[in-house]
Amino acid sequence: MGRVVHFEIHVEDMERAKKFYGEVFDWSFEDWSDYAGMPYFGAVTGEEGQLGINGALIKRQGASPVPNQSVNGFVCTLGVDNYDAAERKILDNGGTVALPKYALPGMAWQGYYIDTEGNIIGIHQADENAK
Repeated sequence: MGRVVHFEIHVEDMERAKKFYGEVFDWSFEDWSDYAGMPYFGAVTGEEGQLGINGALIKRQGASPVPNQSVNGFVCTLGVDNYDAAERKILDNGGTVALPKYALPGMAWQGYYIDTEGNIIGIHQADENAK
């Protein structure tokens, strides 16, 4: 029973990260810093009862990832309705391509990006016609 119920994205610049995730994925944020004792913003990622989980942005406590570094934690993949529109939003808001769009044949379109804080994220558009 190890189901994921919350996630944390470690960030260098809280306002920049809130802008990125708010603009790209339409997340909203709640300031939980007093509760956490450090800069910590709860991320509301969708409507109550919708498939998915909420999480948070937390102030990074160590060194930021460096370019071409291998993943040393979890990579979250976010479901999107329109892959190409989501990619445009990522790039327009300061993200970069880590692994370009590719087909998971008969299932979906997938790709990976680097957010404004150096973290790798995935996007996934279900599409049974992907090939």
